[in-house]
Amino acid sequence: MGALTLKSASSLDPSPMNIPSLQVPDFLTPGDRLMVVSTSGALKEYGAMEKSLDLWRSRGYQVDFAPHYRQQVGYLAGGDQERREALLTAWQDPDYKAILCTRGGYGSMRLLEDWQWGIPTLNLTPKWLIGFSDITALLWSLAKQGVMSLHGPVLTTLADEPLSSQERLFEFLEQGQLAPLAGQGWGGGQVQGQLLPANLTVATHLLGTPLNVVGENTILALEDVTEAPYRIDRLLTQWRLSGVLRQVKGIALGRFSRCEAPASSASWPVETVLRDRLGDLGIPVVADLPFGHDGENACLPVGWPVILDGDRGQLIFQPLPEGSENRGVLHR
Repeated sequence: MGALTLKSASSLDPSPMNIPSLQVPDFLTPGDRLMVVSTSGALKEYGAMEKSLDLWRSRGYQVDFAPHYRQQVGYLAGGDQERREALLTAWQDPDYKAILCTRGGYGSMRLLEDWQWGIPTLNLTPKWLIGFSDITALLWSLAKQGVMSLHGPVLTTLADEPLSSQERLFEFLEQGQLAPLAGQGWGGGQVQGQLLPANLTVATHLLGTPLNVVGENTILALEDVTEAPYRIDRLLTQWRLSGVLRQVKGIALGRFSRCEAPASSASWPVETVLRDRLGDLGIPVVADLPFGHDGENACLPVGWPVILDGDRGQLIFQPLPEGSENRGVLHR
């Protein structure tokens, strides 16, 4: 991979773009050291986190904790500077091969003002950053820098995943293997592209910023939680008005959990809203895929080459190009 030009987020071109290429971090080996970082909301689910830590340790991994991971400042897991320093320390320390995010909530976007990962200037070897929901902002920020990351369970949810989802996570991180996912196809044929997973709410707030990496080769994978149907409508209408949806090749929809309207409210169900806002785009759409909150959250690598089949309802993960494994380049 050629050298990347490091820029602060505030100086980057805010126009939509393709992910030009993605560097694949080294896959993990039991015995590797991992760092736990709280990048977003204050940690509350200690029991769930301990169970997830037991899973990692049972596979032979050594897990350390950033100093601040239990702190709370309002709804945040510590002040912005504390969380920035913890994330940067974990990212720059070569002894750590992956970063495990404790939970979502809110707060990762706050870290990215004038943020620098330091990948080319410090000659750093990229590593896996694993999380979803609010962690979307960090995943997209790494994609902007040309580094693959993993949309997947955080430490407060991993232990509640079905065994098949846990095994999928470890099989990917250790071997780079991914089985296809099946959902409900809305038609539109079949396309190939780069997978870009995201929480819908967080991603919507990245549109129009330097961290928007949606482009003409993108296959979006969207999920959300606790958003009323009219709010999902508003978010997707923002995507339509921005013109961004005209660029994407296909859309994979995960779980939109706890997105029901109150019983006393006149409302469409969220499934109707999704069809209304996304069903007329003339591109493949596959819904009801097993990722998101409150259920199976199949891991999805950011930028991985995929095939989305809107007729058969499948999301198929293609092999990496030859020579791209372990710090290779994933080209469009």
